[in-house]
Amino acid sequence: QVQLVESGGGLVQPGGSLRLSCVASGSIFSINTMGWYRQAPGKERELVARVSFGGGTTNYADSVKGRFTISGDYAKNTVYLQMNSLKPEDTAVYYCNVIRTHIGNNYWYWGQGTQVTVSS
Repeated sequence: QVQLVESGGGLVQPGGSLRLSCVASGSIFSINTMGWYRQAPGKERELVARVSFGGGTTNYADSVKGRFTISGDYAKNTVYLQMNSLKPEDTAVYYCNVIRTHIGNNYWYWGQGTQVTVSS
């Protein structure tokens, strides 16, 4: 099993910044990807950004490109999401995600979620 502990959510005004952190522990060998998803009320969970631990490749949702930056500290099994120029539509619960690849199978793990609210 993999345990994920998230931090850094909160209330911020439009145009402000927040930094989310997620630390993975437990069976953390063979981590393939770490990333962030979000879910707003009444909407499906969607990918925000992810980073490949193997080659450092990053992927972003179109809605956050140029505003959010994902980075990983592989030695600490930690992933960060720097969120700048926040908009009200970024309001959601943000979930840390880890994908492990073991003997050809992918295993998905989720954090408990951290609330991000962008409002004046």
